[in-house]
Amino acid sequence: MADPGGPLVGLRVVEFASIGPGPHCAMLLADQGADVVRVDREGGNGWPNPVMDRGRTIVTLDIRTDEGRMEALSRCDSADVVIEGFRPGVMERLRLGPDVMLARNPRIVYGRMTGWGQTGPLASTAGHDINYIALTGALDAIGTPGERSIPPLNLVGDFGGGSLYLAFGIMAALWERERSGLGQIVDAAIVDGVSSMMTMFAGLIPSGRITLDRPRNPLGGSAPYYRTYLCADGREMSVGAIEPQFWAELIRVLGVEADSPASLQHEDRWAEAIKLLEDAFRSKPRSEWIARFEGTDACVTPVLTLAEAMADSHLHARGTYVGSKANRTSAPAPRFSRTPGIMQGPV
Repeated sequence: MADPGGPLVGLRVVEFASIGPGPHCAMLLADQGADVVRVDREGGNGWPNPVMDRGRTIVTLDIRTDEGRMEALSRCDSADVVIEGFRPGVMERLRLGPDVMLARNPRIVYGRMTGWGQTGPLASTAGHDINYIALTGALDAIGTPGERSIPPLNLVGDFGGGSLYLAFGIMAALWERERSGLGQIVDAAIVDGVSSMMTMFAGLIPSGRITLDRPRNPLGGSAPYYRTYLCADGREMSVGAIEPQFWAELIRVLGVEADSPASLQHEDRWAEAIKLLEDAFRSKPRSEWIARFEGTDACVTPVLTLAEAMADSHLHARGTYVGSKANRTSAPAPRFSRTPGIMQGPV
C-alpha cells in the first residue's frame, strides 16, 4: 500500500535563504517529504517564488546578531541537513560555518551551494549561471554557427549542474552516514556539476563520434535530423530523428522527395537536407504537422510554450502538473511506487 508521505519523511532540513539552486534543492527535498525550515531575513531573498518556495516553514531571523545566530544554531542542532548558498567564508564570519555546526551536531550533512566552489582562484568572485557554463565549455557549444552563444535560461548551470548535484551529494552523504554515523560537508559547485554533465561529449570527442564545433555538432542544431523548424504560422516543430529508421519515417510523413533519403543524413548533405525540410515544414501550420506526426516514430514534437505544456495531453495524463488551472505547478519528481512524494501545502 502506498504511503503518501514521501520517501524523505522524517528528514529534517534547515535551509538558509538564498536564490536559485539552493531553494530549488530544498524544494526537491520537501516534495519528497522532508521537513524543511527556511531561515530567512527580514524582507525575504528579493526573489519571492511561491511555486519553488513551497513546502517550507519560514523563520525570520537576523543571523548577524547573537540572538539570531543562537536560534539558527539551535534549529541546526536537531537537523539532518543544512543548505546554504553564500560565498565562501560568509557562514564562517557569521560563526555558522560547518566546523561550528559539526562540533555541535556531528551527524549533520552541511550542503554548500556555490558557482565556483569553496576553493580555487575564483571562489570568492561574483558570478551567475551564464559565467559558470561559459567557463566549463558548455555555453560555447550552444548557438548558431557564426553567431553569439545562446544562454539556455539558467537550466544547465543553476539547476542541472547546481541544485541536482547538491541534492545528489546530500543523499550520498546521508547514505554514508548510515555506516559511519557522521555527517560531512558537501561542496557542490556549479562548475563541477556542469563539467560532470559534459562527460558524454568529452568522452565521445576523441572517438570522432561527436564534435562540439557548431557547424558540425549533430546535437547542437546543425544537423537536419536534430533541430527545430518553422511552420507556416511561425510556430516551431522539434525534430530528433537521429536513427535511420526514425529519419526515414520523418521523410515519409513530410512527403519530401529525394534521390536517396538515407544519404541526406550524411554531413556533406546537411545543408541540402535542411533546405528541403525547411520548405516542407513551412508549407503547413503547426497544428497540421502535430496531427500528421501523431502516433508516428519520427521523433517530432511541437515546441510548446510553458502555458501550452501545462495543458498538454501527455503531461496531463501523467499528472506532471497539478493544481488549479490558474495556479498550476509541477508535481514532485521523480516518482516512487510505494512512497510517492506529496505537495506540502501552501508556503
